[in-house]
Amino acid sequence: MRYKKPVSVLVVIHTPELDILLLERALHPEFWQSVTGSQEDGESLLQTALREVREETGIVAAASEILDWHQSNQYEIFPEWRHRYAPGVTRNEEHVFSLCVPTREESIQIAPGEHLGTRWLPWRDAAAACFSWTNRDAILALPQKVNRHR
Repeated sequence: MRYKKPVSVLVVIHTPELDILLLERALHPEFWQSVTGSQEDGESLLQTALREVREETGIVAAASEILDWHQSNQYEIFPEWRHRYAPGVTRNEEHVFSLCVPTREESIQIAPGEHLGTRWLPWRDAAAACFSWTNRDAILALPQKVNRHR
């Protein structure tokens, strides 16, 4: 069995107006989140972010469009998902990125096994809708990150 690495990315996809794309988890209806995913062997974190955005939304972004926040969070892996990791692994390190798209993309192509649906929400509402504290905190920090990057 090939285990997942306990290193992942969180990519907050947003418009210039700070509307946020959220995805509903297939195994947990009403659990909303941004794009997330584990790093694969041989990938840089940026490559992981680009791959996960493409796989989970159908959006093909250029490396120059992804903003690396140079920020990471550590959290405990939910017990129900620990079987995906090597024995004894209980914590994950998540690296935060964002991607600004020009408008609310209405033709998001979700990964059916992973997600049930999508929705766009203003940033404060999106933060409140996320089940993950790391996702919530990233969305709440987004206005400051975007202003600093401009």
